[in-house]
Amino acid sequence: MRGAWTFPLAVLFVSGCGINQQPTPSMVTHCETPRPQVCTMEYVPVCAYPLAGGTKEYSSGCNACADEAIAVYIPGPCSNYGK
Repeated sequence: MRGAWTFPLAVLFVSGCGINQQPTPSMVTHCETPRPQVCTMEYVPVCAYPLAGGTKEYSSGCNACADEAIAVYIPGPCSNYGK
């Protein structure tokens, strides 16, 4: 049984779980109009960039774009990007 965990653990340590990776332009999703009025209750965290600057984490891209102050978001929690 011990050997069954060796490969998945090795992949986890090598990949680093995406922590502190740099976002690329292909990862950016732009919020479109009309903005969502209702979002499903799902947890797929995103790191959003408000028009005023900084970052803010939302539970989903839908929730991020429902906020008029958000222009774009990238997948994953902001902590993945050192924010």
